[in-house]
Amino acid sequence: MTFLPSDLLDLAETEHAALFPADEPVWAALSRIAAYLEERLDRVESSTRQGTVDPRAIVGDRVYVAPGAVVEANAVIKGPAWIGPGTVVRSGAYVRGNVITGRDCVLGNSSEFKNCLLFNHCEVPHFNYVGDSILGYKAHLGAGVICSNVRLDRRPVTVRDGAGGVLETGLRKFGAIIGDRTEIGCNSVLSPGTILGRDCIVYPLTSWQGVLPAGRIVKNHPPLQIVERHGRDTD
Repeated sequence: MTFLPSDLLDLAETEHAALFPADEPVWAALSRIAAYLEERLDRVESSTRQGTVDPRAIVGDRVYVAPGAVVEANAVIKGPAWIGPGTVVRSGAYVRGNVITGRDCVLGNSSEFKNCLLFNHCEVPHFNYVGDSILGYKAHLGAGVICSNVRLDRRPVTVRDGAGGVLETGLRKFGAIIGDRTEIGCNSVLSPGTILGRDCIVYPLTSWQGVLPAGRIVKNHPPLQIVERHGRDTD
């Protein structure tokens, strides 16, 4: 499996394709988000609130809200951030900084976002953490999914190439690259350096590390033990 942007992501489904040089690994975009976003925001400084922002939301100065986007009450967008057209930032969402969303995305309640890019129609609706990650077109995270972005030993994140090799990324913070239309089940944890191909399904309660080729299903159905309950009060 190769790790070029076109192998995992439909670059026609983002207006920020300039983040992805064709000849560099897809994770190289993560280190470019901050500078790219600052440059884009400089172009729209005079009209940063074209969408609907509830007066009870907290929105920083370096935040662009595109036409048709909605920022609900009690959402927090510190910025810098780019909220694409039709995207909904729901009540309780926390957008920390250097976050770019595409068109018609959902950033949900009690979800936190940091240094990440969401392609069009990406949904992250409930209790999620998305740090230093890229989520492809129509990617969906079930409730409670965590994209862990830092190793426990704080060493630079590596990527397992699927053939027994290890690739150095040079990044100390790198969560996950999730390919187009991939679904992650509730309460799953994606370890740092995770790469999931297009059209995959990861079952709920999965702890995943490494690379998953396109069109695969990760099943996680451990056997359940059912025993009779003794000593219960039946009155």
